[in-house]
Amino acid sequence: MMEVGIFAKTFAGPLPDVLRTVEDHGLSRIQFNFSCAGLPSMPDAVDASARFFIQQALAQSPVTLEAVSGTFNMIHPDRSVRVNGLRQLWVIAAQCSWLGTNLLTLCTGTRHQTDMWTAHPDNDRPDAWYDLRQSLDKALELAEHYDLYLGIEPETANVINTVEKAAQLLKEVRSPRLRIIFDPANLFEHEPLAVVRQRIARGLDQLGDAIRSVHAKDRDASGQVVAAGTGRLPYNDFIQGLRAIDYRGNLILHGLSAAEVSTSVAFIRELLHQT
Repeated sequence: MMEVGIFAKTFAGPLPDVLRTVEDHGLSRIQFNFSCAGLPSMPDAVDASARFFIQQALAQSPVTLEAVSGTFNMIHPDRSVRVNGLRQLWVIAAQCSWLGTNLLTLCTGTRHQTDMWTAHPDNDRPDAWYDLRQSLDKALELAEHYDLYLGIEPETANVINTVEKAAQLLKEVRSPRLRIIFDPANLFEHEPLAVVRQRIARGLDQLGDAIRSVHAKDRDASGQVVAAGTGRLPYNDFIQGLRAIDYRGNLILHGLSAAEVSTSVAFIRELLHQT
């Protein structure tokens, strides 16, 4: 049965406080980010003291990990940035076993120099696809080494910016280690609702077997990201679509403030109950 989870970094404070806040909202699954433990999101190292601190916090909480964020710009125009991101990804991968998850989430990247969530016209060039394949092939090596899965998501600002490109990548790579993180709000910005519904339905149809986790946020009429249930996304249709493909994972909230969590949790749970 689908459950509601959340990005841990939605809440501020030391990790034990974050986990208690997650629990207070009636949630038990998080996408973990090392920034929640006072480290960079992409750490250069996780020393023994940091590991002990995280382990103790998790041991004292019923909250478990859906995934760990390992997002860096996989097609950054500066090769050294990509190399460093892969090195840091190895550091994160080495922690996944004791963290209790086998899913790493990635960002397929953009040619934008300073923001990996901002689109760039060069994202559609063949050399951008080539660099993605190079980075992804190396990431798959660490996934094999540590028995992990890598989750990518179609995202309008990134090189994999359509369902079709995600399907093409899965076909080319042909690795059981590569999975999809499906976020319907990443498939549109200003398009009419009929187009939004069409893209979501096509995404579930083409990527369904590979979907490992679902992210839940929303977009308003201006295209800005807002909390799930406060925008234009047809969530009732979306959840029915997830049931139709027999999706058995969770819905992980993000793109919202701490003050909005209770309302979004109630919104999603009511839909899960209705459908």
